[in-house]
Amino acid sequence: MSGFFSEKFNRLTPYTPGEQPKERTYIKLNTNESPFPPSPKAQKYASDAIAKTMLYSDPQCTKLRQALANQYGTTEDCVICGNGSDDILNFAFSAFCDTKTPAVFADVTYGFYPVFSEYNRVPYRIIPLKEDFSISPQEYYNAGGTVFIANPNAPTGIALTRDEIEEIIKNNENNVVVIDEAYVDFGAESCVPLIKKYKNLLITQTFSKSRSLAGARLGFGIADPSLINDLNTVRYSINPYNVNSITQAAGVGSLEDQKYTDENCEKIKKTRQKTAKRLKKLGFYVTDSCANFIFAKHETIPGGQIYLKLRQHGILVRHFDAPRIADFNRITVGDEEQMNALIKALAQITGRQI
Repeated sequence: MSGFFSEKFNRLTPYTPGEQPKERTYIKLNTNESPFPPSPKAQKYASDAIAKTMLYSDPQCTKLRQALANQYGTTEDCVICGNGSDDILNFAFSAFCDTKTPAVFADVTYGFYPVFSEYNRVPYRIIPLKEDFSISPQEYYNAGGTVFIANPNAPTGIALTRDEIEEIIKNNENNVVVIDEAYVDFGAESCVPLIKKYKNLLITQTFSKSRSLAGARLGFGIADPSLINDLNTVRYSINPYNVNSITQAAGVGSLEDQKYTDENCEKIKKTRQKTAKRLKKLGFYVTDSCANFIFAKHETIPGGQIYLKLRQHGILVRHFDAPRIADFNRITVGDEEQMNALIKALAQITGRQI
């Protein structure tokens, strides 16, 4: 750290991204990327857009917002686009939290929430998950701050129902409730329909997971137009060209190829179910995941040891050092070949028969 670094950030602990190895080829099951390429239409639209990159991208993301509004049964003024859903979440921490309005989120959840709180210099209150890693909705009633809930949660994969989330929204009428639906397409109920009933609800989603566009960096928020206006005030004050033209084009192509996305999500859900059963036979406890990953703990072998031994087998998974989850590993659901390699390696590590 230089001697010029601002004091306002000198205690900031940055988010740690999933490992992106360069020294060798691994089976990458650590960052919840899709095993499938982007849709053919997304690829074509992105390729066509390259010819016009001498021009700035559309700051209003007009075509993309129109496509999203059509997809989710709303209007364009209810939609904002960003450089990944992280962009929208950061705007939300900035727009809806301050010294009088803290952020409120779980102790085991997306690691960016405390980082965004610190970066935006707002206080935050942590609500521990229950013993089984589920969220108790009642603990978020009258939270006294802006509520952030990942649904399904990460890294546990456990989801609340739409009815449970609606009760949280109703019981926080004086504050915004942000539902981070990065993994919703893999088995949870989306709360997008609720934005027509509640002006204090913001939904964020991403194209990184179900739509195979992690490298394109595209996310969006859906909410009442008044909240979208607030977010755009922040966005235009930071970077109005936050979504490049190639990514915008790829997003439109993906939305026009919904069947491709739906088919891939079904493949991942079936593979997740099959892999979870096989892991249980190898002595693992597995949470009830509604995401494109599995959260697993072995009955006798520590999580860190599992992680290191898998790495020696050329397989990367995500291990967290936080006390409550140190014995767990988060395993991305890949394709059949990748998951077969995972199970084969774990059979050797655990000394169990497949």
